[in-house]
Amino acid sequence: MTGRSPSAGGYLRFLAWVVAVTAALALVGWVPTRRLGGEEAVPAMIAGCVVGILASALGGVPIALVRGDAPAARMQALLFSMVIRLGAVVILAVAAVLSGWFPRAPLLLWVAISYVVQLVVDTRYALQASALENK
Repeated sequence: MTGRSPSAGGYLRFLAWVVAVTAALALVGWVPTRRLGGEEAVPAMIAGCVVGILASALGGVPIALVRGDAPAARMQALLFSMVIRLGAVVILAVAAVLSGWFPRAPLLLWVAISYVVQLVVDTRYALQASALENK
């Protein structure tokens, strides 16, 4: 054994997917954001996407750390993951809004878009981790 958890590689793949999906999302939204919100909306878009990345990364930790075959432990990790992710999004979004560095509307719009899109990636990761535990 190397001392790493069996799901460490899965968590790293999950993080790679989170970053790749967010980068694709930002590329698709770059022109409409700039056109509708102006040049100052682009940094707000990037900040909103970073909030989504950080929240997904934090939310994936309980799933990566779950041990054992007990369905109750997996369910508890899944619920804890959702709470952490939502809490991280709220805290980071409020901090970004209160910083005054970004226009509020594009920032909050991109936080919401990023949250919804990353929900697909997070759910896929949770289902795959659960399937691996069942084998």
